[in-house]
Amino acid sequence: MPAYPREKTRAKRDDYYRDRRRRKVCAFCADKTVMIDYKEVNRLRRYLSERAKIEPRRKTGTCANHQRQLAVALKRARIVALLPYAPQHVRP
Repeated sequence: MPAYPREKTRAKRDDYYRDRRRRKVCAFCADKTVMIDYKEVNRLRRYLSERAKIEPRRKTGTCANHQRQLAVALKRARIVALLPYAPQHVRP
């Protein structure tokens, strides 16, 4: 018999709450943005990784509707050469 029988249940409870994190709020919904403009390069750059890939919803916290608009805006900005398709190459 363990010395502290409640120790085991406490560990289970801590493991359960460790995975439950606060839900991220969509930045576009918070600002009440109607349309995402492809010309706002500084804002769009936050949603690209260092490899110039579009960040997923689970990482950025955007809602599904704005994530779709964001993907279209990023692709348009790439076509017009406002944003890169590939990451910057660093030479030593």
